[in-house]
Amino acid sequence: MIFQIYLHTPSTEFSGPAYPESQSIGRGDCVEQVAERGLTSAEVAERVAAGQVNDVRRRSSRSVSAILRSNVLTLFNGVIGALWVLIMIFGEWQDGLFGLVIVANAGIGIIQELRAKRTLDRLAIVNESPVKVRRDGVDTDIPPQRVVLGDLVLLRPGDQVLVDGEVVDADGLEVDESLLTGEADPVHKRPGDPGDPGDEVLSGSFVVAGRGAYVATRVGRDAYAARLAEEASAFSLSHSELREGVTRFIKYVTWLVIPIGALLTWSQVSRQTSVGEAVTGTVAGIVTMIPEGLVLMTSIAFAVGVIRLGRRRCLVQELPAIEILARVDTLCLDKTGTLTSGGMELDEIRPLRDDLPVHEALAALANIDPHPNPTALAVQARYPDSPGWTALTKVPFSSARKWSGAEFDGHGGWVLGAPDVLLPPGSPAYEEAGALAATGLRVLALCRVASLRDPDDLGAVEAAAVVVLKQRIRPDAAETLAYFAEQRVTLKVISGDNPESVSAIVTSLGIPGGERAVDARTLPDDDPEKLAEIMETHTVFGRVSPHQKRLFVGALQSRGHTVAMTGDGVNDVLALKDADLGVAMGSGSGATRAVAQIVLMDDGFAGLPSVVGEGRRVLANIERVSGLFLTKTFYAIVLSLLTGVIGLAFPFAPRHSTLINALTIGIPAFFLALAPSNERARSGFVPRVLRLAVPAGIVCATAVYLSYWIAQSGSATLEESRTSAVITLFVAAWWVLALVARPYVWWRVALVASMAGMFALALAIPFVREFFALTVASPAAGLTAAGLGVAAGAVLTGVFMITRSRRSAPIQGDIQSVQDRPADTLGT
Repeated sequence: MIFQIYLHTPSTEFSGPAYPESQSIGRGDCVEQVAERGLTSAEVAERVAAGQVNDVRRRSSRSVSAILRSNVLTLFNGVIGALWVLIMIFGEWQDGLFGLVIVANAGIGIIQELRAKRTLDRLAIVNESPVKVRRDGVDTDIPPQRVVLGDLVLLRPGDQVLVDGEVVDADGLEVDESLLTGEADPVHKRPGDPGDPGDEVLSGSFVVAGRGAYVATRVGRDAYAARLAEEASAFSLSHSELREGVTRFIKYVTWLVIPIGALLTWSQVSRQTSVGEAVTGTVAGIVTMIPEGLVLMTSIAFAVGVIRLGRRRCLVQELPAIEILARVDTLCLDKTGTLTSGGMELDEIRPLRDDLPVHEALAALANIDPHPNPTALAVQARYPDSPGWTALTKVPFSSARKWSGAEFDGHGGWVLGAPDVLLPPGSPAYEEAGALAATGLRVLALCRVASLRDPDDLGAVEAAAVVVLKQRIRPDAAETLAYFAEQRVTLKVISGDNPESVSAIVTSLGIPGGERAVDARTLPDDDPEKLAEIMETHTVFGRVSPHQKRLFVGALQSRGHTVAMTGDGVNDVLALKDADLGVAMGSGSGATRAVAQIVLMDDGFAGLPSVVGEGRRVLANIERVSGLFLTKTFYAIVLSLLTGVIGLAFPFAPRHSTLINALTIGIPAFFLALAPSNERARSGFVPRVLRLAVPAGIVCATAVYLSYWIAQSGSATLEESRTSAVITLFVAAWWVLALVARPYVWWRVALVASMAGMFALALAIPFVREFFALTVASPAAGLTAAGLGVAAGAVLTGVFMITRSRRSAPIQGDIQSVQDRPADTLGT
């Protein structure tokens, strides 16, 4: 991953390269001038004119020129083009029809990728998080590209640091630099004093607690993580088992083409009196060996998957995410924002002592922060006005502490947070809070403390009140969870809330094992094997720290699981980054959206079934059509070897190959690659495809050469003998198509039948028959050729059944059955 480039580079040691003056300023330079009011409009205009802007290009997809190059300048196009030139020189133009595959490959690939590019670019703009800056003394949100050198950038929890800078104001500011340094512990940042620069913040980090402001000292490509951010949002073609499998096939075939092509060329030249016939036969064999459409179909399937998910408001930030979707067998859910909708309501307040100003303290805590979190907002709705208490010390909420608080002049220190963190076990307040949490409510404890000068040691804590909040369960949560249960995807609910509260919500949604909640504080962080065992046998985990979420993902992966993680808060970032697939909510923090491979723009948890289903569709269909393409490759290899050894003319001409490939592979593969499918992917893509393609290729080639040899043994001409071979090959290859297309629904039956009908028309229509050089010697010869094809099909059926018996049955219960899918789901 690109993040590993900076894994061991602590921020405190970073000095940076020699930045040009136009894009960076020295730390401390002009910082005091903008610490209060920010830049003026005139100063901003000057910097824009000087090019001192955060002009890092957004790359949500490949450029148009890159798309054109990757689809036109390919090895296959070069080989096919060279063979086409040979046919144009030595053969007939009808035999050069295979050259159209260059146009088809490049044209379809370019069109699909351009469509995917438009979708990605549009969604990336919508998803782009604004940056809050202060200019002319006014706070305003601007796009990241409009940040200029010297801007005063304001920070809140969850904000990403997009450019480097010097801290000039901090209120409990804590920054997570794990994406840069690999260290999970938050780093406290302090502002500077006159003559003493403040701490440095680097792009690529994010705020986990507190608030602050910093002056941008390096922007654009000079920022520390500019390249990291650009690559993280790029049209990625990183690790993919599917692509690696296809590439492996191509490598093997390329090495086979050279010696077999040489043998075929020698045999054709040595026996033919015509150079044209020798070249035609050689080209026919070599062209058929090349699985030129397999790469195209893979690219199209990926691109169409991106487009389809884009229409469902899902931003795919890395193409391999489409493949990983199909392999997911474990889904980790963060309760807040996933099972429950955003926001809470204050249900009731239960004072525990009559001598403490409970209501005034809650009002003071709720109104102390100008940017309150959801908990503070819920309390603030009940207490909209502050009692006028003056805060001496403030401690912002963090996922690690699980409480927030403040020390007020004349009123002491007050904290609001998790009861099981603040209250001693066994106390009446602790028991009361636990009983309420077990009903699914969110419970907080309001406590008075002596001082907050040392947040790590609160000293004596006096329980003042129990605060009860109501959480709203998403209306689509139960149905979505039922879908995953049907799809055999194991669910793990991981939350920072009270275990009993989480368990109550999970149980109400019908998740198996929800009643057995685990308190994460009791788990062995230093024993990975024991942790993996507990993760394997339990479903609900409460009081989970951000660091533990990361450990949980690793523990599941150590047991061979493909793990997807959903989240929307900064406490989910580390786990999202380490998971096989990170899924972020569109309204979540900028940090979560930056590291996730997929972003649900509408925050719809109900969209996850469509996301998983799309991945399964892509992978299952590519595996399906790979069998067609590689069957062709193997029968071409066997035919070429037989021809080279025996010394006969090649059984068919290039135009025959074009006809058969179009009707048994090209046209049907296009539809099959885009069809609905809900079969969960498994590893071992290459062996499974070869188990069908190798024996199918051998059977087809044997039947074809037998048909050709029988025709040659009689009085048939070369054209008539080749026609017999073409009929046998079509019937055998069509049989492979019929087997691969299963399970049958109406459109698949129509597709397979129409291919047979089109071939029958090619034999029946004089003009088409003449164009493709098809001449049947006699009805008996045609029936014999067809009979050999049927016999080959019978053998292939047995091979197919053996192959299928080694595979698990498709998982049923897709959110929309194949029969119910609208017709437009078959295309793009």
